[in-house]
Amino acid sequence: QVHLVESGGGLVQAGGSLRLSCAASGSFFSAKTMGWYRQAPGMQRELVASLTGSGITYVADSVKGRFTASRDNAKNTVWLQMSSLKPEDTAVYYCFQDDDLGTLLFGRGTQVTVFS
Repeated sequence: QVHLVESGGGLVQAGGSLRLSCAASGSFFSAKTMGWYRQAPGMQRELVASLTGSGITYVADSVKGRFTASRDNAKNTVWLQMSSLKPEDTAVYYCFQDDDLGTLLFGRGTQVTVFS
């Protein structure tokens, strides 16, 4: 059974930075696509970034140039480095893992609040 635990969220002023971490349990981590979604109040969950096991990275246009996703397969961990944060980045950020069976597994999320 896979468990995903996010950390690193918080309250930050616009223009600031935060680094989110996601520690994953379970097997075959290095082969799994991992990444981050976010959900703002009243909005649908939005894909922010993903990294395949072979190193292919996707980053949403809304955060490109400001957010960087990375992973360390030896540590079963993925990160989301967020810089130049804007109030519109305020959301709950969820780590996910693609189980390759058509299902995305999510952590419980971590709140990021950006104030101007």
